[in-house]
Amino acid sequence: MALPSFVRLIPLLLLSALAGCVTSGPVPQSAPEPPIPAQVQAKAERAVDQLVTVARRMEPVIEAECRARSNLRNCDYRLVIDDRLDAPANAFQTEDRHGHPVIGVTLAMIAEVRNPDELAFVMGHEAAHHIAGHISAREHDAMKGAQLLGMMVQSQGADAQTVAKARKAGAEMGSRLFAKDYELEADRLGTIITWDAGYDPLKGAAFFRRLPDPEETVLGTHPANALRLDVVRQTVKELRAGTIRGVTGLHSQGAG
Repeated sequence: MALPSFVRLIPLLLLSALAGCVTSGPVPQSAPEPPIPAQVQAKAERAVDQLVTVARRMEPVIEAECRARSNLRNCDYRLVIDDRLDAPANAFQTEDRHGHPVIGVTLAMIAEVRNPDELAFVMGHEAAHHIAGHISAREHDAMKGAQLLGMMVQSQGADAQTVAKARKAGAEMGSRLFAKDYELEADRLGTIITWDAGYDPLKGAAFFRRLPDPEETVLGTHPANALRLDVVRQTVKELRAGTIRGVTGLHSQGAG
Protein backbone atom coordinates (compact mmCIF):
# COMPACT_ATOMS: atom_id res chain seq x y z
CA MET A 1 0.00 0.00 0.00
CA ALA A 2 1.29 3.46 -0.87
CA LEU A 3 1.93 5.89 1.92
CA PRO A 4 -0.68 8.64 2.32
CA SER A 5 0.25 12.23 1.52
CA PHE A 6 0.39 12.82 5.28
CA VAL A 7 3.56 10.75 5.48
CA ARG A 8 6.20 12.71 3.60
CA LEU A 9 9.17 10.43 4.17
CA ILE A 10 11.01 7.44 2.75
CA PRO A 11 10.92 4.64 5.34
CA LEU A 12 14.34 3.21 4.43
CA LEU A 13 16.03 6.59 4.88
CA LEU A 14 14.16 7.13 8.14
CA LEU A 15 15.18 3.68 9.29
CA SER A 16 18.83 4.53 8.74
CA ALA A 17 18.50 7.81 10.60
CA LEU A 18 16.62 6.24 13.50
CA ALA A 19 19.24 3.56 13.80
CA GLY A 20 21.75 6.34 14.30
CA CYS A 21 19.39 8.05 16.74
CA VAL A 22 19.27 5.17 19.17
CA THR A 23 23.01 4.57 19.28
CA SER A 24 25.26 6.23 21.84
CA GLY A 25 25.98 9.25 19.62
CA PRO A 26 26.99 10.46 16.16
CA VAL A 27 30.22 9.11 14.75
CA PRO A 28 32.90 11.73 13.94
CA GLN A 29 32.98 12.66 10.27
CA SER A 30 36.51 11.32 9.84
CA ALA A 31 35.70 7.85 11.16
CA PRO A 32 33.91 5.18 9.13
CA GLU A 33 30.44 4.33 10.39
CA PRO A 34 30.37 1.03 12.32
CA PRO A 35 27.85 -1.66 11.43
CA ILE A 36 24.45 -1.13 13.03
CA PRO A 37 23.85 -3.73 15.78
CA ALA A 38 20.95 -6.09 15.05
CA GLN A 39 19.12 -5.02 18.21
CA VAL A 40 19.34 -1.34 17.24
CA GLN A 41 18.26 -2.15 13.68
CA ALA A 42 15.22 -4.04 14.98
CA LYS A 43 14.25 -1.16 17.27
CA ALA A 44 14.51 1.29 14.40
CA GLU A 45 12.38 -0.94 12.19
CA ARG A 46 9.68 -1.11 14.84
CA ALA A 47 9.75 2.67 15.23
CA VAL A 48 9.34 3.20 11.48
CA ASP A 49 6.51 0.65 11.24
CA GLN A 50 4.76 2.28 14.19
CA LEU A 51 5.07 5.76 12.69
CA VAL A 52 3.66 4.70 9.32
CA THR A 53 0.81 2.70 10.88
CA VAL A 54 -0.22 5.49 13.25
CA ALA A 55 0.04 8.16 10.53
CA ARG A 56 -2.20 6.19 8.18
CA ARG A 57 -4.83 5.81 10.86
CA MET A 58 -4.65 9.36 12.19
CA GLU A 59 -4.68 11.20 8.85
CA PRO A 60 -8.38 10.82 7.93
CA VAL A 61 -9.51 11.67 11.46
CA ILE A 62 -7.28 14.73 11.74
CA GLU A 63 -8.29 16.10 8.35
CA ALA A 64 -12.01 15.40 8.96
CA GLU A 65 -11.86 17.27 12.27
CA CYS A 66 -10.05 20.12 10.56
CA ARG A 67 -12.62 20.43 7.77
CA ALA A 68 -15.54 20.24 10.19
CA ARG A 69 -14.20 22.73 12.73
CA SER A 70 -12.41 25.23 10.48
CA ASN A 71 -14.11 25.61 7.13
CA LEU A 72 -11.68 28.18 5.75
CA ARG A 73 -8.48 26.43 6.82
CA ASN A 74 -6.15 24.36 4.68
CA CYS A 75 -6.61 20.84 6.03
CA ASP A 76 -4.13 19.03 3.78
CA TYR A 77 -1.67 18.09 6.53
CA ARG A 78 1.98 17.22 6.07
CA LEU A 79 4.15 15.16 8.41
CA VAL A 80 7.82 16.10 8.49
CA ILE A 81 10.74 14.53 10.30
CA ASP A 82 13.46 16.61 11.92
CA ASP A 83 16.37 14.29 11.10
CA ARG A 84 19.02 16.00 13.23
CA LEU A 85 20.47 13.30 15.46
CA ASP A 86 21.20 15.77 18.26
CA ALA A 87 17.67 17.23 18.39
CA PRO A 88 15.81 16.34 21.63
CA ALA A 89 12.50 14.48 21.72
CA ASN A 90 10.01 17.07 20.52
CA ALA A 91 6.98 17.65 18.32
CA PHE A 92 5.70 20.88 16.84
CA GLN A 93 3.08 22.39 14.55
CA THR A 94 3.63 25.00 11.89
CA GLU A 95 2.61 25.86 8.34
CA ASP A 96 4.64 25.66 5.14
CA ARG A 97 4.92 28.48 2.63
CA HIS A 98 1.84 27.22 0.79
CA GLY A 99 -0.27 27.31 3.94
CA HIS A 100 -0.33 23.54 4.49
CA PRO A 101 -0.48 22.60 8.18
CA VAL A 102 2.67 20.73 9.19
CA ILE A 103 3.16 18.32 12.07
CA GLY A 104 6.85 17.90 12.85
CA VAL A 105 8.49 15.27 15.01
CA THR A 106 12.12 14.70 15.82
CA LEU A 107 13.85 11.36 15.46
CA ALA A 108 14.32 11.27 19.22
CA MET A 109 10.56 11.62 19.71
CA ILE A 110 9.86 8.75 17.32
CA ALA A 111 12.36 6.58 19.17
CA GLU A 112 11.15 7.72 22.62
CA VAL A 113 7.42 6.98 22.45
CA ARG A 114 6.61 3.66 24.08
CA ASN A 115 3.45 2.68 22.22
CA PRO A 116 1.23 3.74 19.29
CA ASP A 117 -1.15 5.54 21.65
CA GLU A 118 1.58 8.00 22.70
CA LEU A 119 2.52 8.71 19.10
CA ALA A 120 -1.15 9.15 18.16
CA PHE A 121 -1.72 11.56 21.05
CA VAL A 122 1.33 13.63 20.01
CA MET A 123 0.00 13.86 16.44
CA GLY A 124 -3.51 14.68 17.65
CA HIS A 125 -2.28 17.40 19.98
CA GLU A 126 -0.14 19.07 17.32
CA ALA A 127 -2.91 18.80 14.72
CA ALA A 128 -5.28 20.47 17.18
CA HIS A 129 -3.12 23.60 17.31
CA HIS A 130 -3.83 24.23 13.62
CA ILE A 131 -7.52 23.37 13.87
CA ALA A 132 -7.94 25.78 16.78
CA GLY A 133 -6.01 28.53 14.99
CA HIS A 134 -3.34 28.86 17.66
CA ILE A 135 -0.55 30.06 15.36
CA SER A 136 -2.56 33.04 14.15
CA ALA A 137 -3.87 33.63 17.68
CA ARG A 138 -0.35 33.80 19.12
CA GLU A 139 0.72 36.10 16.28
CA HIS A 140 -2.20 38.39 17.13
CA ASP A 141 -1.31 38.26 20.84
CA ALA A 142 2.29 39.16 20.00
CA MET A 143 1.21 42.08 17.82
CA LYS A 144 -1.07 43.47 20.53
CA GLY A 145 1.66 43.08 23.14
CA ALA A 146 4.16 44.90 20.92
CA GLN A 147 1.75 47.73 20.25
CA LEU A 148 0.78 48.17 23.89
CA LEU A 149 4.27 48.17 25.38
CA GLY A 150 5.65 50.24 22.53
CA MET A 151 2.98 52.91 23.02
CA MET A 152 3.56 52.96 26.77
CA VAL A 153 7.30 53.50 26.39
CA GLN A 154 6.87 56.01 23.57
CA SER A 155 4.41 58.06 25.66
CA GLN A 156 7.19 58.48 28.24
CA GLY A 157 9.46 60.11 25.68
CA ALA A 158 11.73 57.13 24.90
CA ASP A 159 13.88 57.24 21.78
CA ALA A 160 13.27 55.05 18.73
CA GLN A 161 15.76 52.36 19.77
CA THR A 162 14.18 51.98 23.21
CA VAL A 163 10.71 51.84 21.67
CA ALA A 164 11.87 49.10 19.29
CA LYS A 165 13.25 47.08 22.19
CA ALA A 166 10.02 47.58 24.11
CA ARG A 167 7.98 46.39 21.14
CA LYS A 168 10.13 43.28 20.88
CA ALA A 169 9.72 42.55 24.58
CA GLY A 170 5.98 43.24 24.33
CA ALA A 171 5.65 40.80 21.43
CA GLU A 172 7.36 38.07 23.46
CA MET A 173 5.14 38.75 26.48
CA GLY A 174 2.02 38.87 24.33
CA SER A 175 2.77 35.59 22.58
CA ARG A 176 3.11 33.88 25.95
CA LEU A 177 0.07 35.41 27.64
CA PHE A 178 -2.43 32.73 26.59
CA ALA A 179 0.07 30.00 25.63
CA LYS A 180 -0.95 27.71 28.50
CA ASP A 181 -4.61 28.04 27.55
CA TYR A 182 -3.78 27.09 23.98
CA GLU A 183 -1.88 24.01 25.14
CA LEU A 184 -4.80 22.83 27.27
CA GLU A 185 -7.19 23.45 24.39
CA ALA A 186 -4.96 21.38 22.12
CA ASP A 187 -4.81 18.64 24.77
CA ARG A 188 -8.61 18.48 24.85
CA LEU A 189 -9.11 18.45 21.07
CA GLY A 190 -6.12 16.15 20.65
CA THR A 191 -7.77 13.73 23.08
CA ILE A 192 -10.94 13.72 20.96
CA ILE A 193 -8.95 13.12 17.77
CA THR A 194 -6.91 10.33 19.37
CA TRP A 195 -10.03 8.66 20.74
CA ASP A 196 -11.88 8.94 17.44
CA ALA A 197 -8.98 7.26 15.63
CA GLY A 198 -9.31 4.30 17.98
CA TYR A 199 -6.30 4.98 20.18
CA ASP A 200 -6.31 5.36 23.96
CA PRO A 201 -5.70 9.01 24.97
CA LEU A 202 -5.03 8.04 28.59
CA LYS A 203 -2.21 5.75 27.54
CA GLY A 204 -1.13 8.35 25.01
CA ALA A 205 -0.85 11.15 27.56
CA ALA A 206 1.19 8.96 29.91
CA PHE A 207 4.37 10.46 28.48
CA PHE A 208 3.55 13.62 30.47
CA ARG A 209 4.62 11.65 33.54
CA ARG A 210 8.09 11.23 32.04
CA LEU A 211 8.53 14.92 31.31
CA PRO A 212 10.01 17.41 33.78
CA ASP A 213 7.33 19.76 35.05
CA PRO A 214 7.54 23.21 33.42
CA GLU A 215 8.36 26.12 35.68
CA GLU A 216 5.33 27.76 37.25
CA THR A 217 5.64 31.25 35.82
CA VAL A 218 2.96 33.67 34.72
CA LEU A 219 4.30 33.80 31.18
CA GLY A 220 5.31 30.14 30.90
CA THR A 221 4.36 28.41 27.67
CA HIS A 222 3.19 25.05 29.08
CA PRO A 223 0.86 24.15 31.96
CA ALA A 224 1.79 21.75 34.75
CA ASN A 225 1.81 18.13 33.62
CA ALA A 226 -0.76 17.17 36.27
CA LEU A 227 -3.19 19.76 34.93
CA ARG A 228 -2.75 18.47 31.39
CA LEU A 229 -3.44 14.92 32.53
CA ASP A 230 -6.57 16.14 34.30
CA VAL A 231 -7.81 17.67 31.04
CA VAL A 232 -7.23 14.40 29.20
CA ARG A 233 -8.97 12.36 31.90
CA GLN A 234 -11.98 14.70 31.97
CA THR A 235 -12.27 14.68 28.19
CA VAL A 236 -12.13 10.87 28.06
CA LYS A 237 -14.82 10.75 30.75
CA GLU A 238 -17.06 12.90 28.56
CA LEU A 239 -16.28 10.81 25.48
CA ARG A 240 -17.20 7.61 27.31
CA ALA A 241 -20.43 9.21 28.52
CA GLY A 242 -21.25 10.35 25.01
CA THR A 243 -21.62 14.01 26.00
CA ILE A 244 -18.98 14.96 23.43
CA ARG A 245 -17.70 13.19 20.34
CA GLY A 246 -15.50 13.64 17.32
CA VAL A 247 -16.87 14.27 13.86
CA THR A 248 -15.87 10.99 12.23
CA GLY A 249 -17.40 8.52 14.65
CA LEU A 250 -14.71 5.98 13.76
CA HIS A 251 -14.14 4.96 17.39
CA SER A 252 -16.33 1.93 18.00
CA GLN A 253 -15.59 1.18 21.63
CA GLY A 254 -14.34 2.90 24.74
CA ALA A 255 -10.61 3.23 25.12
CA GLY A 256 -8.78 1.99 28.16
